[in-house]
Amino acid sequence: MTTPSPGLRERKKQATREALRAAALRLAMERGPDQVRVEDIAEAAGVSPRTYNNYFVSREQAIVSAVTAGREARIAAAVAARPPEVRLADAVTEAVVDQYATTGEREHQALLLITTQTTLRDAFLATTAGMEPPLAAVIAERVDDAHGHTARVLAASVAAAVRIALEGWLRPAGDGEDAGSSGAGGLVVPSGSLPVRLRTALAPLAPAFDAAEHDAEPSTGL
Repeated sequence: MTTPSPGLRERKKQATREALRAAALRLAMERGPDQVRVEDIAEAAGVSPRTYNNYFVSREQAIVSAVTAGREARIAAAVAARPPEVRLADAVTEAVVDQYATTGEREHQALLLITTQTTLRDAFLATTAGMEPPLAAVIAERVDDAHGHTARVLAASVAAAVRIALEGWLRPAGDGEDAGSSGAGGLVVPSGSLPVRLRTALAPLAPAFDAAEHDAEPSTGL
């Protein structure tokens, strides 16, 4: 299936969103997240605060977007691109691990900021819910789920599992398990391997994915 190219209006919206997230990250790196106002981000991106509010609800969301932008769509696209013979549970797991564990320089800088503040961590964790709609659509097509009920449950379960893995990865020191060390201002040093945490969290969902795929297979009975 070919995705149509975005029109001029949508391209302008995408450019504005990109300018805002880039400005938010740059200002947060220069001043510290606490010293950045929505008005500052809007001015740096060349738009009004009112326009800013059409794209992001907070400065934290804009900063976190530097890491998460487009990830939900990329996860769904990666699952859709896998050949039918690849087990759906494996396709979903590999897509999630690849998108969460592979970051560029800007994403790495944003992640370093996210580990410094509870509000940024909360905004980062909240983004996991965004993968549900696009992933549910892909799963529904894969398992021939006409009403989408099973697909929605599976996609929501994936989002919950990813959030749990990230919560463990970003747990402050002294908060149980093998948490990383914590410094002044709530700094968190991510603990353990994120790919391993993601795979561990997603593993219990494999039987549900297998059952959905099995139910979708055409009957061979006479």
